[in-house]
Amino acid sequence: MHHLITIIDKEWAEVFKNKMVFFTLVFMPLLFTAIPLISLHFMAGAVLEGADAADVPEGFLRACGALSAGDCLQIYVIDQFMMLYMMMPLIIPITIAAYSVVGEKTTRSLEPLLATPITTEVLLAGKALAAVIPALAATWVCFGIFLLALPLVGAGEAARAHAVGPTWLLGVFVAAPLMAVAAVNFALMVSSRVNDPRVAEQLSAVLIVPLMALFFAQIIGFIILSPTLMLVMIAVLVVLDIALIYLGARLFQRETILTRWR
Repeated sequence: MHHLITIIDKEWAEVFKNKMVFFTLVFMPLLFTAIPLISLHFMAGAVLEGADAADVPEGFLRACGALSAGDCLQIYVIDQFMMLYMMMPLIIPITIAAYSVVGEKTTRSLEPLLATPITTEVLLAGKALAAVIPALAATWVCFGIFLLALPLVGAGEAARAHAVGPTWLLGVFVAAPLMAVAAVNFALMVSSRVNDPRVAEQLSAVLIVPLMALFFAQIIGFIILSPTLMLVMIAVLVVLDIALIYLGARLFQRETILTRWR
């Protein structure tokens, strides 16, 4: 445990010197929180009274049941923007983890670390936690701000109830951590096999593509997020995390990493 905490402290001391990491960790979550709140504010003030059922995809409208068109439209908008809280745990840790190994290569601090008796599993776990913890903290704090601000921007009771319903509680507090773990382990694998931090970030960002596809599929009404769909996603993410953790430990070869850098 002592070694794990030491690695986390070391990672934070080095990584947060990077301005891009600081920008991603602080500014992006606040931006992702402000955008939906501003949109809901203007919707409540100018659009909601004349909301029409045509503004909502047919499949989503059917899922709203007896709710008014205005309530359904608010819930629809909230669902689109709430996807941002599932992107944060992907984007933030990718930026941190992608820099983690390759950044130490460029500063020549990796070799002394690998020469220590710390096991590969503890080393990777420490680096992973150093990326996951800030990402989840930023996501959950901003999600809390979003929920507290919903009444202030004119969100109706139905919309506020939906925001704290099982679909998004599962998404933000279960699926999001699993996504963060997947993103970190994939980024660490990439970071350990390249020599340029920018290349590591670009390659690691490929994990955002499936979530973006889900985002656009929801916008056009092709799929509707539900507790059942979230549970399926969680099951898939658990399997993916196990596979990535196993592969990451197997592919992280200390001698190979040092030889490649030389």
